[in-house]
Amino acid sequence: RNMLRGGLGLASLFALPMLPGCGGATATNAVSPLPAGSILGFNAVTKSILDQVVVPSGYTVKVLHATGDRLVSSIPAYSNTGAETDDWSQRFGDHHDGMDIFYVDSNGRYSATATTKAVLAMNHESSADSHLLHPRGQTSGGVNGKKFTQFGDWDVKVRPGLEVLKEINLHGISVAEVSLDSTGKPTGYVVDSPLNRRITPQTLADVRGPAAHLAAIRASFVTRFDTTGATSRGTLNNCGHGKTPWGTYFGCEENWAVYFNMPANSTLPDAKIIASRKRYGVSNAVLSSTAATGLGQGWYTPTDMEDTDARFSRWNVAATGAAAAQDFRNEPHTFGYNLEVDPLNPNARPVKRTAMGRFAHEAAVCGIPVVGKPLAFYMGCDSRNEYIYKFVSTANWDAADIGGGLTAGDKYLNEGKLYVAKFSSTGAGEWIELSISNPLISAYSSTSYPGFTFASQADIYVHTRLAADAVGATKMDRPEWGAVNHANGEIYFALTNNSAANRTPATADAANPRSYNDADGKVGSGNPNGHIIRFKEQDSLSTALTFTWDIYVFGAEEDMPENVNLSKLTANNSFSSPDGLWFSKSTGICWIQTDDGAFTDETNCMLLASVPGTVGDGGEFYVSNSLTTSSGTTTSITKTFIGGVLGESRLRRFLVAPKGAEVTGITETPDGKTLFVNIQHPGENTAAWGATATSLTTESTWPGNGGGLTAAHGPAGRPRSATLIITKNDGGKVGL
Repeated sequence: RNMLRGGLGLASLFALPMLPGCGGATATNAVSPLPAGSILGFNAVTKSILDQVVVPSGYTVKVLHATGDRLVSSIPAYSNTGAETDDWSQRFGDHHDGMDIFYVDSNGRYSATATTKAVLAMNHESSADSHLLHPRGQTSGGVNGKKFTQFGDWDVKVRPGLEVLKEINLHGISVAEVSLDSTGKPTGYVVDSPLNRRITPQTLADVRGPAAHLAAIRASFVTRFDTTGATSRGTLNNCGHGKTPWGTYFGCEENWAVYFNMPANSTLPDAKIIASRKRYGVSNAVLSSTAATGLGQGWYTPTDMEDTDARFSRWNVAATGAAAAQDFRNEPHTFGYNLEVDPLNPNARPVKRTAMGRFAHEAAVCGIPVVGKPLAFYMGCDSRNEYIYKFVSTANWDAADIGGGLTAGDKYLNEGKLYVAKFSSTGAGEWIELSISNPLISAYSSTSYPGFTFASQADIYVHTRLAADAVGATKMDRPEWGAVNHANGEIYFALTNNSAANRTPATADAANPRSYNDADGKVGSGNPNGHIIRFKEQDSLSTALTFTWDIYVFGAEEDMPENVNLSKLTANNSFSSPDGLWFSKSTGICWIQTDDGAFTDETNCMLLASVPGTVGDGGEFYVSNSLTTSSGTTTSITKTFIGGVLGESRLRRFLVAPKGAEVTGITETPDGKTLFVNIQHPGENTAAWGATATSLTTESTWPGNGGGLTAAHGPAGRPRSATLIITKNDGGKVGL
């Protein structure tokens, strides 16, 4: 029996009952839910398929800013017709995602406590589809091809330069000053603030890492742009984020691999580069000369504008020169890192933190800092069957470094150890250091990726996925955001989903225990509803090499069978595909955001509030798996460890998004009275162009339709990603 602790605020406000003991050998003996009670201070909102934001009664929602809003007054207000002729480098990007608030002290440095001035730093994941941001869609057709395009054949040979520049600059990071009233409540953002800033794929960045290996790391960054590899340009497809204890921001580079292309019959780089590209999912069009026929994004093709600093040709990664310093074959190596930004110093050049590894970074959460001890950062690689990582600093934490900017970043992030997680069927786990001294890495070879071998520790930092393969880390069901429970230091990870191609009963394991057919047949099989895993470091140490773990909650539709709805979700808290995770320091609530396709016949994506427990507050269970495919039906019994059931008193739906949107990105003011939430890509699922440039139909017209808001935001018509400000009408803390 374990006492459930509800976080910093909840622990002091509520006395939670003891959890009944549990055990047994079947999946049907789920833990009894806690008695119903008003632990969370709002009534659950119902499912919704409306084109509006739905929140509980007693709350108000307004838009802070949306895609295309301007940071400076010298450019026109957003038209929402695709008519912009500027290059978007002074507008908020697209696909609002991870974000955090940073307060400014009287000296212009970061303050760990609230002041009268603040900025909000935000990632722009911006998928490869930017159809709604041009008058008649993308000339390339984007990743989804003909879905929205104005052309019958989207494999055109040359793209307009302005269209490409807009698409490039839609990506990256936005920093904007937040306007605060006399009580510190956010009311909007400040146009023309000197703190306003865009970091785009064209922004110059420094390449830093371990001193002993930095020269070799930079060799992988060598291109025609910088033949030394000491700098690179920009950041791509930033999804989840991170905030350092000293007050800087991580833009985590996630699905960056889809932007590179080669013309047909190109010269290929060496076998090692090709093998690495294959492992990282870089487009098939850059794996062989015969496959290099599709235009893809086609960012390398414009001829109607100057190719200043190779801003277009850098996306052509063929071996056009005699060596890497004469072309851009290494350009994919320059992405896939945590990019550290000082959001309070517009003149500070961002830094690629190579010691933290290269993969599809989905957030980087720091464990609770302890003075005199190393810092630990936890990171997920957001693809199916990928891994969870940890970086541990060599330097011990010194609170005097708060406000130290990128100099503090050099101190804690240049030197350290990189680990990958392996989860055991005993409920234990281990961190495996990714070191060239490990013979599994130094002797690595693979028939799947022929031609790749590790020559040095630098190779591990640049080709981290392959090193994790080599040591036999646990392949997870798409690890996305991580989050730390500030009450006890336990770490949570959202495992969003997996498919039948990757997660069968035969490949189910304790940490990824479900493989089944989606009961209503709407979307796929495997583990389409996902789950959230959590773990506790041995002795609560950042340097621990072992941990214990269990599964916090399983996503499911409430009418699914018992072997699927293992957490006994109901109509008021059922969800699917957890993505964003974030703990409030003010209330202790664990907020869960979804990015789903399996449940969207019944409801749009959502935000849920949950009261966390502790690792081990449930018990050992056996999950019955059954999956039917064209090859027949396979079954398995998988042992796993499940936390105490989150009844409606501990897990409730707080918000439902507009049509087609993902809910992702969340932070709050320190008093817990204002919640910022991002709504990404409303209307993504359906769009069609008619006979004229204005004849566009989409499933969503939010936020211009005002759905669920205090007022409509911006010109009506096309849907836009946006950042919400959510407050409680009585002035209290959100969620309580």
